[in-house]
This record gives sequence, structure tokens and C-alpha cells, in this order.
Amino acid sequence: MDPAVLREDMVDGLEFPAKGVLSDEAVAVAMREVPRHAFLDDERTAYADREHEVLGTRVLSPSTVARLFQALALEGDDDVLIVGAGVGYTAAVAAELVGETNVHAVDISRPLVAEARRNLEAAGYQGVLVDRRDGARGFPEYAPFDRILLEAAAVEPPRALLTQLADGGRLVFPRGAHRQRLEAIESDGTVDRFDAVSFDPLLVEGEQSGTVERNRTDREDREYARRRAEARTGWEQEWIEWENRDDRRSMQKQ
Repeated sequence: MDPAVLREDMVDGLEFPAKGVLSDEAVAVAMREVPRHAFLDDERTAYADREHEVLGTRVLSPSTVARLFQALALEGDDDVLIVGAGVGYTAAVAAELVGETNVHAVDISRPLVAEARRNLEAAGYQGVLVDRRDGARGFPEYAPFDRILLEAAAVEPPRALLTQLADGGRLVFPRGAHRQRLEAIESDGTVDRFDAVSFDPLLVEGEQSGTVERNRTDREDREYARRRAEARTGWEQEWIEWENRDDRRSMQKQ
């Protein structure tokens, strides 16, 4: 069957009142335009409302993609960062909404970055920038971003992503571990909560998708160290700094 017809049927199904997934017309138009089959090997099931497994990552179902973009609320020429590029499909949908050159995507997996680049080029979205990065650290070279979409679960939003939001910006991510809920955080701290979701956890450097255990020590140590440093205020901070300075001076004299 013609892929264009399959896309129409896919979006029509998401818009059907009984399903109640998709009500944003701009998102619907974007999903009708992106050739989803260009990002998946199996054309027969590309437009079914189901997930796929590719190179150790989950390709989100169309209904989940619709929920993400409605929560993200893209506008005009927003600069967008997608953390967890995967095979590139959500980056393509974002490109339809705000333009290719306004979309930046990162992934921690080199094979997935290469796959996303190939797929986006084949689908006609060469202007999307995809780079291999630790998503928890964002993409500071191109910050600030009007919208950030984190396609992985986290108990707390990574601090780097929050600091890379522009004024009036919005970060959308699945909050939680085993139980997750889609959440949107504005740059001013305002929070919107949406439906329950299920995503894989955010990976950091040294972790491999598909393993039984994922080592989170490195990221947690950095986060705890930052919190301890920020908790020191007033005389306590000064006392610690002067003590360390005196220690260093005594060591230099020895």
C-alpha cells in the first residue's frame, strides 16, 4: 500500500476520539509528512501504533511521539534539542514543525548517531544536526534552546539541560524510575504533568544499552558533589576555603 495512505490512516487513528491521543493540528500535519518507513526496516509495520527495537534502542510508537510533541508545544522557529536521537524519527517530526536547521539531536550511542544521520538524509532532512554526546550534559555549543525533549527517563531532570533552556523555554521528559509520568518544566520552574509513560533510563558515558545493570556512579557522584558545594554558604564556605588555602600553603613550605 502507498506509504502516504498508511500515514494518513496512522494519524487518523491517533485523532480518533475513542483513542484521544492527538488533538494538535500542527503535530498531526507533521506526522502526516514524515515518511516513518524511512526510519524502520519493516515497512509493513512502520505505521502501526507500536514500538520497534533497533540497535538496542526502542523506536517510540506513533501515539507516544504524539504525546511528546503535544507536551513540548513547539512554536514557529523554536530552537530544539532532542536528547536521545535514536533512529532520527522524532527529529524529523520536529524538523517539520520548526525547520531542519533549528533541530539539534544527540545520542550517546555511536551506531545510533550514524543510523539517525543516514535515515534523516534518506528522508530529506539533511539540515538536522545529529552528534554523539552524553545527553545528560546537553549540547552547550548550541544553547540556549527554546525546547528540549529528553527521550529517556530520569528521577530528576539533568541540571545541564535546565541551564541550557532559553528564557521562556520548556523541557519535556519522563520523570521517574519504574513508574514514570511525562512532565514539562518551564525555565521559570513551572511544572505541567501529563499521562503515565514508560521509557528506558537515561544513559551516561560508560553505560551500554541492553545490559542487565547500568552503572550510574559517575553521574551520581558528580551530582552529589555539586549539591554539597552549593549547600555551603556564608561563614561555612569561607571557613572551608580558608582552611584549604592554609593547608596548601603549609604543604608548599614543606
